[in-house]
Amino acid sequence: MTASLTLRGPLAGALALGAALLLTACTDSGSDSAKDNAGTGAQGTTHTVKTAMGDVKVKNDPKRVVVLDTAELDSAITLGVKPVGATRAGAEDSFLSYLPKSQTTGITEVGEIANPNLEKIASLKPDLILSNKARDAQRYQQLSAIAPTVLTESTGYPWKQNFRVHADALGKTAEANTAIEKYRTRVAAVTKSLGGKQKTAATKINVVRFVEGADIRIYGKQNYIGTILADVGLGRPAITDKAKDGFSYDVSPEQIDKADADVIFTSTYGSPAKAKVTQTTTSGLWRGLRAVRDDRVFQVDDELWIQGIGYTAANKVLAELQSDLTG
Repeated sequence: MTASLTLRGPLAGALALGAALLLTACTDSGSDSAKDNAGTGAQGTTHTVKTAMGDVKVKNDPKRVVVLDTAELDSAITLGVKPVGATRAGAEDSFLSYLPKSQTTGITEVGEIANPNLEKIASLKPDLILSNKARDAQRYQQLSAIAPTVLTESTGYPWKQNFRVHADALGKTAEANTAIEKYRTRVAAVTKSLGGKQKTAATKINVVRFVEGADIRIYGKQNYIGTILADVGLGRPAITDKAKDGFSYDVSPEQIDKADADVIFTSTYGSPAKAKVTQTTTSGLWRGLRAVRDDRVFQVDDELWIQGIGYTAANKVLAELQSDLTG
């Protein structure tokens, strides 16, 4: 790719139904096994998943899964599970665009992230709901009345640990191990292609996100994309160590010189005009950045690099990193 700024790439009744589902799902494994042996175990056996809300019993092989955030959607797809329902990001009008249509067609939208439609979820009669406390802690009891609900503590930075929880809940631990090993192998290959660990570490990378209605974010190290860059062994400028809670160092267009780096990857969430993209990238401060002078600024898909959060997204990010940094 040429280094440029061109983009690439009624509730009560429903809850009563859900409560019945939850009661069934919480039957202990021994009882379920006995029913199976008697030929009456239509619900199957269960196992216990350790979650941010305590232990939750779920079916060993859930068939009707609803996911309420992008990481959970990526995890399910990575593990070969097509959810029956999913939320979408508020700024988007569909599911994550980096996922093939064949993997998302047929999934019912159940509202926006952090604002799901509970009646719609209940109508899908799920046997498992996946989300995280950052999005849905306040509605956990309502969700649990519909189906066993597995929440991780947060999203983003601990995505690898969260993936393990998702895999456990979905009964896909073997598939998870395969996905993790594939990622590790790809990471090693990318590092090698960039000239090895020493040369890779010498290349300082910044990720700059233009956000509608907010300041510009220079991403730190305690976030999803930061972990991928660290896995590859890429260097990060000193500004990343000043990121609030390790997440991001936020600046106005008049402070964009703080984003100086050997290479800059940019993405935009929402309206580019409202995110001040043109105002920023036509300024003298922007033109003075080393990466801009060296024609090493790459615009990337925000859904993939920032919103995706999972192994399917990560492998695509690795491919783009390799292509851009060796081109």
